[in-house]
Amino acid sequence: MAGGITLFAAFPPLDWWWCAPLGIAMIAGSLHGARPRRAAWLGYLGAAVFLFPTLAWVRTIGDDVWFMLVGVESLFYAAMAALAALVFRLPAGPLWFGGLWVAMEWARGLVPIGGFPWARAAFSQGESPFTSYAALGGVPLVSFAVALCGALLAHAALARRESGPPRAAVARGVVPVALALAVPLLSLAIPRPGDEGRTINVGIVQGNVPGRGMYALGDEPAVVLKNHANETKRLAQAVREGKLPKPDIVVLPENSTDIDPYRDEYARQIIHDSVRDVGVPTLVGAVVAIGDDRRATRSLVWDPVTGAGDYYDKQHLVPFGEYTPFKEIVLALWERASLVGRQSVAGDRPGDLKLGPVTIGAVNCYEVAYDGTVRETVRAGGTPLVVQTNNASYAESNLPPQQLAMSKLRAVEHNRAVVTAATTGISAYVTPDGKVSWQTRELVADMNVVKVPVRTQETIATKVGALPEWALMVMGAAAAGLAAWRGRRRATG
Repeated sequence: MAGGITLFAAFPPLDWWWCAPLGIAMIAGSLHGARPRRAAWLGYLGAAVFLFPTLAWVRTIGDDVWFMLVGVESLFYAAMAALAALVFRLPAGPLWFGGLWVAMEWARGLVPIGGFPWARAAFSQGESPFTSYAALGGVPLVSFAVALCGALLAHAALARRESGPPRAAVARGVVPVALALAVPLLSLAIPRPGDEGRTINVGIVQGNVPGRGMYALGDEPAVVLKNHANETKRLAQAVREGKLPKPDIVVLPENSTDIDPYRDEYARQIIHDSVRDVGVPTLVGAVVAIGDDRRATRSLVWDPVTGAGDYYDKQHLVPFGEYTPFKEIVLALWERASLVGRQSVAGDRPGDLKLGPVTIGAVNCYEVAYDGTVRETVRAGGTPLVVQTNNASYAESNLPPQQLAMSKLRAVEHNRAVVTAATTGISAYVTPDGKVSWQTRELVADMNVVKVPVRTQETIATKVGALPEWALMVMGAAAAGLAAWRGRRRATG
């Protein structure tokens, strides 16, 4: 239990990154010498203690959903712990444990219903000595490094408790401690692309919403749209008065219009009037109708002269938020599922959108947690990355800072500046080095113009893609298979 609580402390809003290897060390230490069945229970308990507070933002939907989500996600940790108990019997056990941890996080991001890659160990390392590993092998390599470091610390603590002369016990503990310290220090040797000298001015608008919780957008139509249009006009006025530099592009959040501008002339005019006032191409977040009973969450390029243009439709949709899995069964058993309304349709292409002088990489909210979605957007030419998000239902919970931590890691992973526009916060600008240069408070209307570098050089992680993740998973799985085979041989011996 102590390991789970300590691991939680590594994540925002506490953000004590060093608690991640310490928490994993406690979890790994409890698995040494345990039988697989007992290890599975220990893993499940540790995961539940970790995930309950880490995913507390889910309580906005309902405590029952919170309990179900934690209960399901903890199963992945239980399976990993059972295999970890086996690989710790092999030489270099911490190494194989790190591979199993990566495999567990990969599986969590895949199933069920599209996966849930939240609360990965790497996402606690937005600004830490482990962060640079993202540029070499992506998010999976960061998680591996943290898990390996934790397992080495556990090995050191257990080695000192083994029988034998005191000096020998100390010596046995010194080597794994030295290796554990070397893991984050080695990240200093990872090559990083340099600055290319090109910049653009990006306007960021956060309009705020009238309601809270599940009804954050309010009952009165067009309030959210007007809020963001008015804040865009306020930005334009600040530019005219010389208080802000003139932007090259402006970014509004996901759901910055609560009315479909394709179908509603009133909404179209409000958007066009505000974009014409600011005078530069603007990225609008809209939920648009697809036929009579479906919708799409869309990043829509709006030109001050020609209006609506190119767009990107969100690919990774939020289950029970944007669509209802197993719709007929769920709607019959669970009344709250009807709040989804029209079912969303997923897009099928990356978010590279020409916006003024650059091709941005549009990423929508929930998608920032998915490695492949972000990577393919960068590979398609997106720079800077633009994360449009609507966290209004989860305002002042631990979700907005957790999502910002993901943006910090993505910036380093792909050598791209990340601009986040949120309806209620946290809107922010993250440099390619993963540093937050500017951010808003929550539940306020705000805007700014920030100077953002335009980087085109790819990191090693962008080039190699998922190869490091697969290599680490195969390594862990092979070790688990070898350990199980040895165990059966001894049992039948």
